[in-house]
Order: sequence, then C-alpha cells, then structure tokens
Amino acid sequence: MIYLDNAATSKPDVECLKVAEQYLTDKFYNPSALYAEGYNLHREITKIRSNILNLIANDRDFQLIFTSCGTEADNQAIFCGGKRGNVVTTYGEHSAVFSAVNELKERGIEVRFAALNSDGSVNVENLLNLIDSNTSLVSVIHVNNETGAVNDVNAIAKAVKMKNSRTLFHSDGVQAFGKIPFKIGKDIDLYSISSHKIGALKGTGALIKRKNLVIKPYIYGGGQEDGLRSGTENVFGIKMLELAALKRYGVLNENYNRVRQLKEKMIQNLDSGLFTVLSPENGSPYILTVVADGVRGEIILHEVNDKGLIIGTGSACSSNDKKRYSRVILSCGIDEAKADGVLRLSFCPETTLEEVVKAAGILNATVKRRREIME
Repeated sequence: MIYLDNAATSKPDVECLKVAEQYLTDKFYNPSALYAEGYNLHREITKIRSNILNLIANDRDFQLIFTSCGTEADNQAIFCGGKRGNVVTTYGEHSAVFSAVNELKERGIEVRFAALNSDGSVNVENLLNLIDSNTSLVSVIHVNNETGAVNDVNAIAKAVKMKNSRTLFHSDGVQAFGKIPFKIGKDIDLYSISSHKIGALKGTGALIKRKNLVIKPYIYGGGQEDGLRSGTENVFGIKMLELAALKRYGVLNENYNRVRQLKEKMIQNLDSGLFTVLSPENGSPYILTVVADGVRGEIILHEVNDKGLIIGTGSACSSNDKKRYSRVILSCGIDEAKADGVLRLSFCPETTLEEVVKAAGILNATVKRRREIME
C-alpha cells in the first residue's frame, strides 16, 4: 500500500515508539503524585517541554502548554485570545480555527475574514485593512493544510502589531512544525502544534505562548500545565512528541529538500492533460494539491484505494462536513466544477521516489479511464 495522506496523519516512528514504550509499562506513574516516581516524571516533562520549545522558539521568552491535539491548542488560543471587540482571521484556516471563531460570533464577538490569494495564502493587504483599534486577536494559518501555501507569519505578525500593538497574534503551525525551517518571531503570541503529523501519536499537541501573555485556562480541574490545561499528563504521548520532533529537526533541511524532489517528481509524472496543479511552487513540499479535471475527487480516491494507493481530497478534519465543496478551495477562486475534482497528495520523509512514480501511474490510469467512461 502506498500512503500519500501524511497531512491527515503520519505513521508512528517505530524507533521512537520503542524508546517511549517504557512510559506505558514502567514509568506509568502520575506526574502530579508526591512520591518519588511521580515527581521524577514531573521533572522529565519539564525537560521534554524545554527540548521541544527550543526547536522553534526559546524557553526564556515562551512557554509550552501540552494539550490533547492541535485542535485543542487552536481552540484555547481562539477562546482565550478573542475576548473583546473583533477577531480577524482568514478563509483559509483549518476547521479548528474556523469553527471556533464562528462560535465566537455566536457569543457576540465580531469576526472578520480576510480573502485568499489563488494559491491559498492570505491576502495580506486585505487582512491588514480589517484590523482596527478594537481587534483583540488575529489568527493566520502558517501552512495551508489544503494547498500547502506558506504564509510568512513572522512578517504578518509584525505588520499586525504595527497597526495595533495590543492585538494578539496566533498561528496554527500544525502543518509547519517539523517540516519547514522556521523560528517563532517576537511578534507572535500564540502558536499551535500537533504530534501525529510528524511520526508521533494522535492525542498530543501543544500551544506555545509568550511568557508575559496572561491567558485563562481552557480546561479546568487539577491545575496541571501551570494551571493552564488541567488533566493528568499523557506522558507516553508527550515523550513521543519530543522524540519525533528531535528526530525531524535533526535532519530538517535534508528532509525538506528530499521531499521537495518527491513533489517535483510527482508533478512531472502526472499527466498535465488530466490534472491541474493548485499548490504553489514555493509552498510546502509536503503537500501537493491537484484537480482531476472533469472527475469527482471522491470517486478517484476510492478507485485508487482499491489499487493500493491512499490519498486525500482535502482536510481530513473536514470530511465530516456535509458540504460537498471545500470552503478553502472555493475561497481560492476555484469554481465548483474544478473544486469537485480536488485531490491532496501529501508526503513524508519515508516516501520513496519509486512510490511516487507508481502512484502517478495509478492516478493517470484511473482518471483517464474514468473520463473515457464519462464521454
């Protein structure tokens, strides 16, 4: 089976699993317990927190709050940051942000949406025009999870602060963390990451926040995570996140260049008479979105699945939405006829060139046959 839906979730790293297994079997204690074994785990989590944080920020100016997933991290940022006035975001956000800001709207907060460029990146000029003296929060996704477009969130955050220095800036970094070279700049206040996109486990994520930023908890209870996220820590998942992140960042640039070659190879091998590329050339190499012209993407997904190829049609987290067309793709200016044929191919460092060539062949043959049937 060829797996090209890594933007939805990635296969857990076996080497990391073997190391982390002890936190299920031997080091299973509660880190909040007062006995030595529990306290030692608490100290380990403190070290793990610092190790992860220093990969993209520093533990002098930033704090990392462990959560259950990227969605929870996004929700905490939105509901704790968007408390007054208006909130500005984009039409290209993951549903974790988009649904959360729409809930803010139900609670009486004005929400303003910035337009997208044709590649899925935010129209920065439009975004900045929406910000005023009453804007409490701006949220801009770092890497668009449906097209792979990369927003320069450090530069955007700086421009936001120039318009209103009191506005908080959040970015969903789930598709960026462990994949593209990046350090959190001084103007970003909140940044969300997830574990299972980089070879760790589902059920763990984190919200990175500026230390001098005061926010309320999102989940109340026993006061874990310095009172900002209650709940007994998932030490096994947290350790997996650390191990996978350290492994990815140890070869970040090598992986980036290698995966970029995979993406280029896929584009070269896909029949340009059957597919139109939507992803920008300068986007994340990990995501390639194409349109199978004149064919429903969902039909192609199932047919290639029967032939040993797993792909996506967009955000897996939006697959439960009953709407037929992707809100993000339509916001890029793609009409419904083309939006119906969207396919998302997403790679990981373990993907091989041979798999890419074979996958392209399966896609070409499947779409060609489907179009012949329809004629």
